[in-house]
Amino acid sequence: MCPSVVQRADKMVMHNQTAITKARIPAVGGRSGRRIYIEDVYPLVDAGRFPVKRIIGEPVDVWADILRDGHAVLAAELLWRPEASHRWSRAPMRLHDNDRWTAIFTPPSPGRYLYAIEAWTDLFATWRRDFLAKRQAGMDVKLEIEEGRSLLATMKPRDAAQTQLIREIWRTSTSADEAGPLLSEELAAAATKALQADLTRSANYPLVADRPIARAGAWYEMMPRSQASIPNRHGTFDDCIARLPEIAALGFDVLYLTPIHPIGGTNRKGRNNSLTATADDPGSPYAIGSAESGHDAVHPQLGTLDDFRRLVSACADHGMELALDFAIQCSPGHPWLTQHPEWFKCSPDGSVQYAENPPKKYEDIVNPDFYGTGSEALWRALRDVVLFWVQQGVRIFRVDNPHTKPFPFWEWLIREVKSVDPNVFFLSEAFTRPKVMKALAKLGFSQSYTYFTWRTGKEELQAYVSEITGYPEREYFRPNFFVNTPDILPLDLQSGEPWIFKARVALAATLSGSYGIYNGFELLEHQPIPGKEEYLNSEKYELKVRDWNKPGNIKNYIGHLNRIRQSNPALLQTSRLRFAQIDDKDVIGFVKESIDERNAVAVAIALSREGPREFWFHFGDIEIGPSGSQRRVKSVQNLITGEQHTIEWGGVRLRIDQQQDPAVLFRCVA
Repeated sequence: MCPSVVQRADKMVMHNQTAITKARIPAVGGRSGRRIYIEDVYPLVDAGRFPVKRIIGEPVDVWADILRDGHAVLAAELLWRPEASHRWSRAPMRLHDNDRWTAIFTPPSPGRYLYAIEAWTDLFATWRRDFLAKRQAGMDVKLEIEEGRSLLATMKPRDAAQTQLIREIWRTSTSADEAGPLLSEELAAAATKALQADLTRSANYPLVADRPIARAGAWYEMMPRSQASIPNRHGTFDDCIARLPEIAALGFDVLYLTPIHPIGGTNRKGRNNSLTATADDPGSPYAIGSAESGHDAVHPQLGTLDDFRRLVSACADHGMELALDFAIQCSPGHPWLTQHPEWFKCSPDGSVQYAENPPKKYEDIVNPDFYGTGSEALWRALRDVVLFWVQQGVRIFRVDNPHTKPFPFWEWLIREVKSVDPNVFFLSEAFTRPKVMKALAKLGFSQSYTYFTWRTGKEELQAYVSEITGYPEREYFRPNFFVNTPDILPLDLQSGEPWIFKARVALAATLSGSYGIYNGFELLEHQPIPGKEEYLNSEKYELKVRDWNKPGNIKNYIGHLNRIRQSNPALLQTSRLRFAQIDDKDVIGFVKESIDERNAVAVAIALSREGPREFWFHFGDIEIGPSGSQRRVKSVQNLITGEQHTIEWGGVRLRIDQQQDPAVLFRCVA
């Protein structure tokens, strides 16, 4: 006889109940049975895989969701320490709202740090809250007092003062009328740490703290061999020193030199990158190395190593730092090719493989093999090259084409170098795919080249800047807006019109905390190779002598921009930038506020030559000032003329005459 539907159902229920009974119950307090959750920690980069970047001396706001089942009171602390230390500093976290907690720590010196969060059930605070609620309702609280005394008995005092406090409260809190000592704020503060339950710890999260110049600086790039004042004479480090007063007076923070090493003679390039060189052609400085020396030497025509150290010292005397180009490529005559042939790839016929970017072939350059049989020694040698220049006083390195080298190499090298001197930082010159550029920043590069050079329209500028300054990019990606480079003469500069040079340098200097110009920009150099974004008669392949006071130069304009930057910290960062509404498609406007929220600047820049332009700068919902007391902008003061405008109907009417100045800058007043 077949079982009935009811019998089959009963049997199924009994089977399921047995399965439930046999199921493993999570161990209370174990990993699978934890009661307290620490979630959505901020700031983080890729869940803590890569470090967040910050500046020394500035507070780091840490946030997290901290929650548990039930109604018990929670407490939490932020823990932080230098990575090399084993001693944690602690700061209490406060509940902001909706289970969101926050605390602050401030890294005092450059280096790598770790931070974490601990949370626990505050047993005594839970008892105290419930006791007060019951007493307020008129309930009998004698048993609650005994419960409080029992908790008191289990406390573990941290010092003699707490021991005395507990003894005194134990003696005096014996009845409902004498519960006062149990409710003291002093005891509540002591009991928070002395009575912890369900203690839960987050992972350790990394953070790198850098010097301020790693986030904000004005870079001046020069080819040192072209700093002479006499035609056809090779420039020297002394010629570079002679130019420092002028460069410093223009407000530049970093003097950046293209490679200063010996240049190979094998397959040397001639003028305009020709494959045939004359005896007088100096070759490309990126074809590094001669038979005598390589990356750890200076070109003999520039001077000696002592001369170089004098240049480093002279920069410091003028309030600047010197940055060196780190280009991992070798001339076929580099000593490494004979000393360490295993560091390089060979073609099937046994000849060395020249650098290639098909269909281009660079026969004056050979690239090392990062994954060859001698890769471990190669990696160490390259690290030692950087450390050699650190010993000479260099703390900033611009890295040529880092995206063509292995990611693991950069993460290792940067960590190795910064473990020796945490004041060192690296700029990534990678004009490559967006995600690769961002990956390099995560791996340790403190600054990054960007696509700014090719972003010219209002909408594309706003979209791109919003991308690289928003979350999470702002936690690890620091843009450096170069207006031109030895390799790139942007199309918009090829007209040579002064207004566009001014507009581009104003955009770079105000949108980004760090920006740079390549020498000659201030002289409006703009002659291209026809049909290309490259300079004709480039000094990459020949010596140049310039008249640095050539009529029509915009040195005064650049110097004025740099002075405004130096007196307005709002312009020296990118994390607090908001675009404004402007009723002109060819005018871009934005507001930037300093990290300490004490300085705010509004900027409007014309992007086309037609003008003058009149437009409405509308602040919309932009507010400025300290968190919790932010207010709308009430007035703006012109940073050049001092003229003041009152905000009406949420904005101000402005006028730009591009031929005079394509940018207007205002200090905002709330």
